[in-house]
Amino acid sequence: MKKGKFLIGLILILVMGAIGANFFSSKRDNEIKEKEFVTAQAEQGTIQVYISCTGKVVSNQDVEIKSKASGKVIKLPFSISDTVQASNLLVELDPTDEQRNVEKAESTLEAAIAELNAAKQALLIDKKKLKTARMKIKTEISSTKAEWEDAENKAKREEQLYQKKLSSREELDTRKTEAIRAKATYEKTLVKQEELKTQTMELELKKQTVEVKESKVRSATIDLEIANQRLNDTRILSPIDGIVTEKNIQIGQIISSGINNIGGGTTIMVLSDLSKIYITASVDESDIGKIRLDQEAEITVDSYPDTSFMGKIVRIAPRGINIHNVVTFDVKIEILSRNKSLLKPEMTANVKIISAKKQNVLLIPGEAVEFSNQGPKVTLLLANKNTIDRKIQLGLNNGEVAEIVKGLKEGDTVILNPGQVRSKWSNTKKSNKL
Repeated sequence: MKKGKFLIGLILILVMGAIGANFFSSKRDNEIKEKEFVTAQAEQGTIQVYISCTGKVVSNQDVEIKSKASGKVIKLPFSISDTVQASNLLVELDPTDEQRNVEKAESTLEAAIAELNAAKQALLIDKKKLKTARMKIKTEISSTKAEWEDAENKAKREEQLYQKKLSSREELDTRKTEAIRAKATYEKTLVKQEELKTQTMELELKKQTVEVKESKVRSATIDLEIANQRLNDTRILSPIDGIVTEKNIQIGQIISSGINNIGGGTTIMVLSDLSKIYITASVDESDIGKIRLDQEAEITVDSYPDTSFMGKIVRIAPRGINIHNVVTFDVKIEILSRNKSLLKPEMTANVKIISAKKQNVLLIPGEAVEFSNQGPKVTLLLANKNTIDRKIQLGLNNGEVAEIVKGLKEGDTVILNPGQVRSKWSNTKKSNKL
C-alpha cells in the first residue's frame, strides 16, 4: 500500500514538473517573440510620392563675352566671383589704331563735304546765269521780233507808195533790206534760245555731280560712324547684371575679334545671372507622363547633404533624348527656397519630383505591408500581446510609408516584417518631410 502511494506521488511530481517547465518555457518564448517584434502605430500624416532622378544646377542665363574688336588688353577690372552690373566696363583694348582710323575718316568726310559745297555753289551760280540768260533772250526775242515786224510793215508801205509813183526804187530797196536785216536779227535771237537748251542740259549734269558729291558725303559719314563704332568696341561693357564665373584672359594679352576671326574669336569671360537658379533634370520616359508644370520638387546636393531645397517645374521638354536606346526628357525646375544661393552652377543634384501628395491621411510604414493572393495585409499586435492578420486597402505608397484607406484606425499597432529591425518609419520622422 505504501509502495503504491509512493509511485502515485512520484508521478504527480513528474507531471507537475513537466507542466511547470512547459509553462516557463512558453513564457520565455513569448518574451523572446515580443522582444523580436518591431512595431509602429498607424497615425495621421502627409504622404508624398516621388519620381527620383538626377540633374545639375544651372543659372538663369550664362553670357559668353567676346570682343568685336581685336587688340591688346589694357584694362581688366573684374575677376572670377566678382559681381558686375549692366554697363560696367569689363575689358578695354588699346584704342590707338582705332583712334587713328577715326581721325582719317573725319578728314575724308570733311573733304567730301567741301567738294559737295563747291559743287552746290557752282550749280547755284549756273542756275542764276541760266535764269538771267533766259530773261535776256526773251527780251531780245520780243525786241527783234517787233523790229522785224516794223521793218516788214515799212517795206510794205514803201512798196505801196512806189506803186503809186510816190516813192523811188532806191527807198523801196532800202526798206526791204532793213526788213531782211531785222528778220535775220530775230532769227539769230531764236538760235540763242536754242543754245540755252544746251546750257540747261549742262545744268542737269552739274545737278548729277552734286548728287555724286552727296553720295560721297553719305559714304564718308558711314565710314566715320563705323570707325567710331570700332573705337567704341575697344571698350566691352557688361550686357547683364551677373557674376563672373569664368575668365580666360589677362592684361597685356592680344585677343582676336569674335566677328572677323573664323575660329569665333577669344572668349574673354563668362557672366552668369544667378538671380534665378534652376535644376535641369533627366526624367525617364516611363515617368514623364506623371510630370506636370508647377509640380513641387525636393532637391539635395552632395555639398549640403543635410539641406534640402524646394522648387517647382517650369518647363518640360517636348522632345526626348535617346542615348544608347535609353530615352529621357529634360525637365527644368526653378529653385524657390531662400537658401538657393548655396547652389552653384554644375553641381550634381538629386531630385525628387512630387507626383502625388495627400495630407491628414492614415499612414503606416511600408515595411508593415505584406502582399498575398488575397491582397495587401498587415499583422496587428493586440493589447493582450496576441497578433492577428488584417486585410487593408491601400492608397498612395512611396515605399517608405503607405496610406491606409480601409482596414485600420489611428493608434493601431502594426508589426514590421521580420529581419527589418531598423525601421524607415523612425528614420522618416527625423529626415523626410511627410
